[in-house]
Amino acid sequence: MASSSSSLLEVRKLRVEFPTRRGTLLALDDVSFDIAPGEILGVVGESGAGKSLTGAAIIGLLDPPGRIAGGEILLEGRRIDQLPYEQMRRIRGRQIGAIFQDPLTSLNPLYTVGRQLVETIRTHLDMNEAAARRRAIELLQATGIPAAEQRIDQYPHQFSGGMRQRVVIALALAAAPKLIVADEPTTALDVSIQAQIISLLKKVCREQDAAVMLVTHDMGVIAETCDRVAVMYAGRIVEIGPVAEVIHRPAHPYTVGLMGSIPAMDEDRERLLQIDGSMPRLNAIPTGCAFNPRCPRVFERCRVERPELLAAPGTRAACWLLAEEVAP
Repeated sequence: MASSSSSLLEVRKLRVEFPTRRGTLLALDDVSFDIAPGEILGVVGESGAGKSLTGAAIIGLLDPPGRIAGGEILLEGRRIDQLPYEQMRRIRGRQIGAIFQDPLTSLNPLYTVGRQLVETIRTHLDMNEAAARRRAIELLQATGIPAAEQRIDQYPHQFSGGMRQRVVIALALAAAPKLIVADEPTTALDVSIQAQIISLLKKVCREQDAAVMLVTHDMGVIAETCDRVAVMYAGRIVEIGPVAEVIHRPAHPYTVGLMGSIPAMDEDRERLLQIDGSMPRLNAIPTGCAFNPRCPRVFERCRVERPELLAAPGTRAACWLLAEEVAP
């Protein structure tokens, strides 16, 4: 993990709850990680693991009745999880940029992309209309939109899916934020466009020294883009470490299964591995390790006691097998 002094974002023991008529559902439980400036942290896991929820909590956009019930989120050492809505809204554009899966939900169909960019820039930066328009054109050029001077006055529906996602990235970068939360930014795009968007994110990260949290279920995207990766399962981080270590030497049985389910170009495997069963519902998370009903290496301690992240050879993983290995 990055040390606190060098971290741009610090998430400490984050807990998110959803109160319902049948009781309170615990959606995120004790989630902790850091991201340093210029670093891309991938967050991966099955649907329902809590990846997008973690991103939403950080940018202050949790859907009600969801609420942060514990822990803290620090941006450059300052707590942002308890700020009033208006203060958080200012931080969201200026210091935190957000890129969502579907560009159509991020863009207003009634306004030209230029108007949306100029408004965003002028909200957060002290610029007049002409200077903001020049910056908007530069952003469109930087994100790879050809003929930006003409296209700035077009509407979202006049852009293809890949081009719309570039506009969304330009919007997220408008005020040169320190942190970018990208939630499945390439899922709706075809593979060749995905590669372009990924290289664009990497370029931005490098040039602006921004920290990026990349939420995805696609390990190919993670391998191509990220420095470190956090694997989530049932609202918790079960393994975190450098990408190469997590991919090639996973320590948690869930991560092992996840990696085994990816086709490898250099192996002649007849069948991919699969993890039997499915992710538990929030109202039915088992005691002990949440993965224990699906785990091929489960033993008694896993069923009764929940593991914290423990040191593994190259990563940190929440698995009692590691405690067995380091026990005298």
